[in-house]
Amino acid sequence: MIQTILWDVDGTLLDFDAAERAALRTLFAEFELGFCTEQMLARYSVINVSFWQRLERGEMTKPEILTGRFEQFFREFEIDAGLAPAFNDRYQLTLGDTIEFRDDSLNLVKSLKGKVRQYVVSNGTVAAQTKKLDRSGLGKLMDGIFLSEELGVEKPNVGFFEKVFSEIRVDKLAEVLIVGDSLTSDIRGGMNAGIKTCWYNPGKKPLPDDYRVDYVISDLRELPKLLDLNHVTATH
Repeated sequence: MIQTILWDVDGTLLDFDAAERAALRTLFAEFELGFCTEQMLARYSVINVSFWQRLERGEMTKPEILTGRFEQFFREFEIDAGLAPAFNDRYQLTLGDTIEFRDDSLNLVKSLKGKVRQYVVSNGTVAAQTKKLDRSGLGKLMDGIFLSEELGVEKPNVGFFEKVFSEIRVDKLAEVLIVGDSLTSDIRGGMNAGIKTCWYNPGKKPLPDDYRVDYVISDLRELPKLLDLNHVTATH
């Protein structure tokens, strides 16, 4: 039986795309860069994902990807790339201004409190995630929050999970489940750590052959029934 859930935040509990779009448009106005078009938003999203995947593969450091993505984005659209560091600093905080829950995730986390232990496991920056978790109310519902920037290692590296497990005292890996939307970060991380994996796949994308997934859900509200958690007596 699952006793511990490790939650991803961006794209899982919270709608990251909505926050990303709102933050970019707000900062384009703040930095007087004109209007951020749909084409620009789409292109930035692709660039951003590619940079985070480089981080996951250990090819770049967190500071390098945070500014590097904006430097590439700005160069492609003939914006001064020298603005990237300042733009990123503001971006980290502005991301937390837009809170949109995926699939009523706040009430889901509330309903699971006391039935299973719940922890945040995120590669997002401390600045961005602290604000999001505070403003959303998710942070106070969790039994703990683990951010890669503080641990010094990123998902999907097994070292990230080893540090988490040493803190929360996991006895049986079979009782731990990671829930996340990213195959390369969350699911690969769960595979590396030897725990159960649940791929949150609202777009119902095909699963590549080289991934082992224990559960696939398209709506977070499928999770309690899937794990048969409803019969567990809450122990607040």
